Amino acid sequence: MNTWLGTPGVVCALGSGIDTVAAAAFAGDTSGMRAQTGWVQDRALTLGGYGGTLPPIADSLPSHHRSRNNQMLLAAARQIETQLRGAVARHGPARVAVVLGTSTSGVNDNAPAFPHLAAQGAWPDGYDYRRQVLSSPAAFFAEWLGARGPAYTLSTACTSSARALLSARRLLELDLCDAVVCGGADTLCRLTINGFATLEAIDDTLCLPFSANRRGINIGEAGVLFLMERTPADARSVAFLGGGASSDAWHMSAPEPTGAGARQAMLAALQAAGVDASRIGWVNLHGTGTPHNDAMESHAMHAVFPQGVPCSSTKALTGHALGAAGALEAALAWATLSSGNAGGQLMPHVWDGQPDPELPALEFATPAHRYAQGRPRLAMSNSFAFGGNNVSLVLGAQP
Repeated sequence: MNTWLGTPGVVCALGSGIDTVAAAAFAGDTSGMRAQTGWVQDRALTLGGYGGTLPPIADSLPSHHRSRNNQMLLAAARQIETQLRGAVARHGPARVAVVLGTSTSGVNDNAPAFPHLAAQGAWPDGYDYRRQVLSSPAAFFAEWLGARGPAYTLSTACTSSARALLSARRLLELDLCDAVVCGGADTLCRLTINGFATLEAIDDTLCLPFSANRRGINIGEAGVLFLMERTPADARSVAFLGGGASSDAWHMSAPEPTGAGARQAMLAALQAAGVDASRIGWVNLHGTGTPHNDAMESHAMHAVFPQGVPCSSTKALTGHALGAAGALEAALAWATLSSGNAGGQLMPHVWDGQPDPELPALEFATPAHRYAQGRPRLAMSNSFAFGGNNVSLVLGAQP
């Protein structure tokens, strides 16, 4: 079955709107990655925060929908609102579904309530647990859009929004709907940032994926939305050819060291898309900049692409947007495939150029790399999460 992804709505450290975000990514612009204090005690961290103004949640919606996470979704939705409302008008509200990914929902908005409870013995006025539940993004968005099809949120750590795209395609295959709004949102969250700091997995300065000098991740935030349909949603639509997933359950936080689970997901994605690995023109790596993740992914990439393939980690451009990362990186892959990228540019791998001699060598993309002329453009986007949860997506476009 053919499925298509219309022009995405995007807000992240690179800016707002897919054209702005893509131009900054193609240029290797890391200016959105800024040192910030106040998240971890006595420490400044480089974070990929969105610096623009976010739209308010309307007073007509319940107050528990008011969170920065939902505002990120709303900012992305406003960019493609004509697409979204057109789908509801064409198919009817009951045939439009909403599937989103997140890891923290509105937890950070509710965080000030917990010291208040400890000090005063009661929740402060305005506290509402529903703001932080994992179902909040889909519940908010379905109500805002007026969609009455299936609506749910997935939370599988860093694969959440990549799995949302897989689930969206499955809903269309099962004929449970005719259009799906899919993607995800995650915002900077004190709980998450301190958790990664406790794991000693954060680089205070700009991350260096796959470098011999890599020290950890930079956390980011993003809101990303696609409209997925069986026919192109707009003139710039890109084909979502298929995806694969695996759960190797190796460890709660460490990846399986040989990359077996990642390799299984990538091969399943290629099979679902009906393409050979040699036809893929670019891979957006998960590439967090942590020692174990990058080592695992290097082994998996070498096994699936022994002939080599241009590849990049875009984490140094956006930060790791956790539950929104899969959709954000799919949007960056979309940008390389869209008709707006007439020259066939690939997004560069931003790092210090110092490969780890203990890892299989990969072909990291530079600003000079292009998709091969005269061949259909095909891209893969990888997302790997805690608990051995792995997803790989394949997108395509004609030359």
